[in-house]
Amino acid sequence: MYEIKKIGGGVCAPQGFYAGAVSAGLRPDGSDDVAFIYADTPCETAAVFTTNKMTAAPIRHYRKKGAFKSNFILMNAKNANAMTGPAGIDDIDEILDVLQEKYGVLENPVMSSTGVIGVRLPKAEIIEAAKGFDLTCRDSLGAAKAIMTTDTFYKMVSSEVVCEEGKRFRIGAIAKGAGMINPSMATMLCFVTTDADAPAAELQSALASVTPTTFNAASVDGDTSTNDTVMLFSNRKSGVFDAEAFREALHAMLLELAQMMVSDGEGATKLVTFHVTGAASDAEAETAAKALSNSLLMKTAIYGEDPNWGRVASTIGASGVTCDESTLTIAFDDVLVYEKGEILFDEATEKQAAAVMKREKFSICCDLGMGEGAFDAYGCDLGHEYVKINADYRT
Repeated sequence: MYEIKKIGGGVCAPQGFYAGAVSAGLRPDGSDDVAFIYADTPCETAAVFTTNKMTAAPIRHYRKKGAFKSNFILMNAKNANAMTGPAGIDDIDEILDVLQEKYGVLENPVMSSTGVIGVRLPKAEIIEAAKGFDLTCRDSLGAAKAIMTTDTFYKMVSSEVVCEEGKRFRIGAIAKGAGMINPSMATMLCFVTTDADAPAAELQSALASVTPTTFNAASVDGDTSTNDTVMLFSNRKSGVFDAEAFREALHAMLLELAQMMVSDGEGATKLVTFHVTGAASDAEAETAAKALSNSLLMKTAIYGEDPNWGRVASTIGASGVTCDESTLTIAFDDVLVYEKGEILFDEATEKQAAAVMKREKFSICCDLGMGEGAFDAYGCDLGHEYVKINADYRT
């Protein structure tokens, strides 16, 4: 038996982890834009990355290391260090070499970046700023804020897992992401720390098992970034581990972060769960749910608060899954508008469904009537503000 409790502290909630942020002058307003997470002992590491073939330099730098322990992550905003070729990796090595010499306690440090693509890192500015890190700082909130780009709010969660005899371990996480979010990982960075006594293989397995129904189920605008990253570090300091409890807690935390990202989609006003059941398989349910969450027609209908159930049916039909109008059921939350070939959409139900769509959070539920497959995907609306934010992104 175990209990999972939400606590404060973010990535500094587990024992032995520290975090903070400083300004390298990369933002016009001078706010913090370079951050770190540091562990006072080397950590087992696990990571999952973007499916975009144009992977950014920080990801290629991480991958070339192979299996390794690390105790330091350097993060920066405003520059993605993507499409910068071998020089992008050399820039990372140069920055991290200087910091290793400066602090003397960094083991296999890694770097993660977010921002504009196709521009070399401002090495001198980042190095000078990072020399001012306080490795005894426990400012998870500051680190979370420093990596924000078009985000409108910071994203930070942490939990404590209490196992038998009161033994416990903690997990903390920070993330950023609001645009270029697509169901193949989002345009996002996520950093997870834990003092659970988990070996590296278990960390990687757990991370790989929970991302398909969390970050990979999120969609804002259908684009997949060059830099998408989830890193998980464990210093094993608690001496406690329960694989089932760890995965449950990790899944809940990453799902909460993924939903934060969708609700913070650039210009988004609504968080929508696309709940697909009755599919021929879980894989087909996933295909249908992601087709709905990624559809521009659906996103604009949601923005206009228009309960256009025809777009729902059309999108499912175009997704390639096994379906038929005679078995399909569609509802907006609990407002049934179409059931197995019967149109229930009249003046009264339209008003009820429209009222549902005025909510900040609601579900579009589709039962395909073809089997037992089920999947939830998460999406948002798309309106004028999205266009404005992205048209002005470089300026």
